[in-house]
Amino acid sequence: MGVGKTTIGKKLAKRLGLSFVDTDVLVTKSHGPIPEIFASKGEATFRAYEEEAVAHALSEVQVIATGGGAVLSGKTQRNLANAIVIYLSTNGKHMKSRLEKGNRPLLKNGMEDWNRIYDERKPLYESICTFEIETSEVGLAQTISNICEKLDSL
Repeated sequence: MGVGKTTIGKKLAKRLGLSFVDTDVLVTKSHGPIPEIFASKGEATFRAYEEEAVAHALSEVQVIATGGGAVLSGKTQRNLANAIVIYLSTNGKHMKSRLEKGNRPLLKNGMEDWNRIYDERKPLYESICTFEIETSEVGLAQTISNICEKLDSL
């Protein structure tokens, strides 16, 4: 959540010669802005939309950025089991400025919420990922290089 999945995903897709899709964008195109979905229909409805978006995105060979909470769905976890899943990790120190710029329904209390959610989701990320890439201390170009190096070793 807020780690730079979309930015990294777009650059990685370009480097690999693949298309890129962000499942949050798919949800927004089909159902409207995410904050409005949360406000009017609740998180459970958003998660159902997210499940559909991830399943649709996985029907093609491409780089996919999922929402940070996609791992909460058992169905999505099962769907991702046959994919290469890269867990982009960061630390709270690097998240503070990023969170101040966004409108994220689950992060109304800023870093307090981020830390709680990250602690809850981290074991799920670790259980489904093919490999983890730490993004806190390196720039975008180095992150992409690190990912490509790991992909080459698979």
